Amino acid sequence: MIYLDNAATTKPCDEAVQAAAQAARLCFGNPSSLHRMGIQSEKLINEAKSVILKRLGLQGELFFTSGATESNNLALRGAAQAYKRRGNKIITTAMEHPSVARTMDELEKEGFEIVRLSPKDCLEDFEAYMADSVDERTIMVSCMAVNNENGFKTDSERLYKLVKQKNKDTVVHTDGVQGFCKTALKGDLISLSAHKVHGFKGIGALYKSDNVRILPLVFGGGQQKNIRPGTEPVELVASFAAAVKAYPCDLSHFDELKNHLCERLSRLEDVYINSIENKSVPNIVSFSAMGVRSEIMLHALEEKEIFVSSGSACSKGRISSVPDAFGLKADRADSTLRVSFCMENTIEDTDKLAEEIENGILRFRRSKRCRA
Repeated sequence: MIYLDNAATTKPCDEAVQAAAQAARLCFGNPSSLHRMGIQSEKLINEAKSVILKRLGLQGELFFTSGATESNNLALRGAAQAYKRRGNKIITTAMEHPSVARTMDELEKEGFEIVRLSPKDCLEDFEAYMADSVDERTIMVSCMAVNNENGFKTDSERLYKLVKQKNKDTVVHTDGVQGFCKTALKGDLISLSAHKVHGFKGIGALYKSDNVRILPLVFGGGQQKNIRPGTEPVELVASFAAAVKAYPCDLSHFDELKNHLCERLSRLEDVYINSIENKSVPNIVSFSAMGVRSEIMLHALEEKEIFVSSGSACSKGRISSVPDAFGLKADRADSTLRVSFCMENTIEDTDKLAEEIENGILRFRRSKRCRA
């Protein structure tokens, strides 16, 4: 099996599995309990926060959630409600993950002005383009650090600086799900997910800087400073921190894999790379094999035990807004595949993928011509 869909989810690493098992056996007390078992669980959670904050390179608070979708909702709705008296304008992009895009739709129904900017309108300096739209009514800017479908990278540090120069009171939210552990992240609020970095599904986090307020979405027993109440899943928290600690700092292997795959694909007729050169992370490669629908090619690869994606796993077959946000025409979008690497992938994996892409092109383009 060759698994090349790591942007959708990653295989839990041994360290995460072991940390979860150990916590389940030895540290199963309720973190809110006042006895020794509860105190041990609370200590483990605090240690996990320190590990994740250290990897972020930021000081502030960390709230554990059920995953990135909850983190994004908590950040956007929590900040919007906290600051709605200052204004009602929120700036975001047309390339966002559905957990941001759909939340923006709901906020718009509630009376907020949502400005959705497309990268295709200013690819050369998208950060400045976003910041230029900030005014005195802008209460929040939300932008993903790395696009999950094509790997397009926004410089969140630069965006943060430019936004604050325009309006120091504007809250900056960064969807850091695909960028965490792979690129520098900056924001007043940053959403994270464990299963993108070889942790488990069902656990995520929201980073909050000390000078920003958010209101809770749910109410309960007062855990996590009432921002995200509910008994913390100690085992999942421990596994998240273990995965982050185990994630390598040297990511040059991704560059090698991407360069080799792109070179192999360049030999094929009417195959185009959609990931923008020098503006995309190396672990995600989007490309189009023209004349072959992505779903057909995806299942042909699956027959050979090669697993890739046609876009966002969260889109569930619905048409994504991302290709249009980058100016891709319909025929090219319809033939798009996404390959996303982990550190265990090899050059041989990319060779095998390229071979089967070529076989698929010969098979399906020929049959298409015959039917015509």
